[in-house]
Amino acid sequence: MDKTLQLLSLVRKANKLITGEEFVTDAVRKNKVFLVFLASDAGVNTTKKITDKTKFYKIPLINTYTSEELSSAIGKKRMVIGITDLGFATSIKKGCDSYGKETQEQR
Repeated sequence: MDKTLQLLSLVRKANKLITGEEFVTDAVRKNKVFLVFLASDAGVNTTKKITDKTKFYKIPLINTYTSEELSSAIGKKRMVIGITDLGFATSIKKGCDSYGKETQEQR
């Protein structure tokens, strides 16, 4: 498990994330998330919906991990994860940037 996924596991333990497509979409609309993870193997409709919402509301999006990798990091089978803590979101984003993972920067 790479460092980003380890941080994601820590975020779950700190109870600073929202999971599930509808919950994350709602939180994005309310500006309650600072970073969104989208599984690279998510369906076409889910990918379009989350990508469009994060672009419109200028929320960074990371879509380089599969649903299996994300699910093992948080202990639940999920395709979409939102980070609700600015400090964790910043740390994860910096980690992805330094390890060459793509972040769609929209802020």
